[in-house]
Amino acid sequence: MAGRRLLYVHNAVPYFLSHRLPVARAARRSGWEIHLAAPEPDASDCARLAEEGITFHPLPLTRRGMSPLHELASLWALAWLYRRVQPALIHFVTIKPVLYGGVTARLCGAGPYVATVPGRGWVFTTAAGMRGRCLRRGVKWAYRFALGSRSCRAIFQNPDDRDFFAAEAMVRPDQARVVLGSGVDPDRFRPGPRDGARVPRVVFASRMLRDKGVAEFVAAAGRLKAAGVAAEFVLLGSPDPGNPESLDEQALARWHAEGAVQWWGYRPDMPEILAATDIVCLPTAYGEGVPRILIEAAACGCALIAADRPGCREIVRDGVNGLLVPPRDAGALARALEMLLADPERCRRMGQAGRERVIDQFTEEKVVVQTLAVYEALNA
Repeated sequence: MAGRRLLYVHNAVPYFLSHRLPVARAARRSGWEIHLAAPEPDASDCARLAEEGITFHPLPLTRRGMSPLHELASLWALAWLYRRVQPALIHFVTIKPVLYGGVTARLCGAGPYVATVPGRGWVFTTAAGMRGRCLRRGVKWAYRFALGSRSCRAIFQNPDDRDFFAAEAMVRPDQARVVLGSGVDPDRFRPGPRDGARVPRVVFASRMLRDKGVAEFVAAAGRLKAAGVAAEFVLLGSPDPGNPESLDEQALARWHAEGAVQWWGYRPDMPEILAATDIVCLPTAYGEGVPRILIEAAACGCALIAADRPGCREIVRDGVNGLLVPPRDAGALARALEMLLADPERCRRMGQAGRERVIDQFTEEKVVVQTLAVYEALNA
């Protein structure tokens, strides 16, 4: 088994380290030689990859760039990478690496590969007008080709996405697998003491995108503050430059100054923050896989409020460990928040049920076992 080369292709090293590293570590322990291709990260992430024994290959890939010359350069770089590394197995993660990587792997005859599709993305959920229709046609064709190899296995994070891709003939049902999210370490994300005397904390944590429901969260917080509901409403996360749905720092700073919400920006200490949080919200209209923040929050014993959407429904059981609300409905979100803030004991019970659900279905260990099983079946 020694020396088998496993090449990951990802669109960002920080996300690989936060979401995929446990699987890569387990693969290395089982005999794989681990390589990663992604856009050049900062020096600290490069050093961490080296510490983990991962060989890094810089890849000229932009997350949302559409320059024809640059995109052709990305395809050519992938083809050259396969020839140079000679991987026994490739694992593409996130939408653009899946599309570009799968297409080039088929054209180059690169051998077996796994494609993790972490949700439908904005093209299938929020892209509108003629541009949206054209993009959907093109992306459907690209998925059909990228996932069409008989030596490809596609991993979806929820059954709704698997069924959608199969119904649209973008993947054959026998190729599709479901692995619920990227998992969480319940020893790292765990409940902390919650002081009943303090003002309850409500957190929205995500990239600061309109279709994630940021504006609805701010509007709901404003309504509750105006009604005299005592709570701390916190936005956690940064804008996503280049994403057409991204809010800018000026808008976020303005909301912070107005006082209905606090914007804390990006924070690396999420286990500690969530352990002291009562409710976590994600009223998203985006095409999620299974939102990691909801898994982390449930592991920390937070009650959840999320949009009634694919992916969110996998972790949130309405009325059990949280509440589901319609997307883009600030009024419904405000009512759900008010209901839980008025009943701390119900929040506590929901948080306990959420942690039990994570341990039962959403641990890193389960994700690792299921993903390595896909690797071994393809490499048998």
